[in-house]
Amino acid sequence: MVDLHTHTTFSDGELIPSELARRAQVKGLRYLAITDHGDISNLDIIIPAISKVAVQLNEVKEGIRIIPGIELTHVPPELIPSLITEARGLGAKLVVVHGETIVEPVAPGTNRAAIEGGADILAHPGLLTEEEAAQAALKGVALEVSGRKGHSLTNGHVVRMDKKVGATLVFNTDAHGPQDLMDRNTALKVLMGAGLDYEESLEVIFEGERLAKKLGGWQDG
Repeated sequence: MVDLHTHTTFSDGELIPSELARRAQVKGLRYLAITDHGDISNLDIIIPAISKVAVQLNEVKEGIRIIPGIELTHVPPELIPSLITEARGLGAKLVVVHGETIVEPVAPGTNRAAIEGGADILAHPGLLTEEEAAQAALKGVALEVSGRKGHSLTNGHVVRMDKKVGATLVFNTDAHGPQDLMDRNTALKVLMGAGLDYEESLEVIFEGERLAKKLGGWQDG
């Protein structure tokens, strides 16, 4: 099990990173990305802090790898590409952009800006268009199937767009508290509920693992 979109007390999460990591480890997660909410006001605070704790936890924890990231949230679309670049320069191994979920007033154009800016994951992209999904496939931006209440309402639409264009799907919980974390069996049920069969759902989990290894997971050998 892999979760590449979670939050701690660095933004609006309930747990400090060490506790989140421990609870995720008990749930059976092999990779956990900490991606607290950020914009121009706090990238230089959050990312180095998460990077520091990730290094320390990875030195002592066995069986789970912590990946430092950020979720650019409610950023004006015009600023998203430059902030993706800035976040990477500050040490973010993973850049998530808070997509156009139907349950929040996200600025129109956010999905497109995240894709064109080269984010790693477009989170809960809402009613993204087929054109946006095709561009995500072309640019290698993963589309999120969300386990988060509210954001998950359009999971079925995201899956339908993926089936048309062949974009990469990943599953994340967008966890803000311990109750939000999911084991693999629960994640598979959410994915199948979104319209994927069992084998397709497993492949989404594996895509998350491949992305985790690419961006900051264990090195072979």
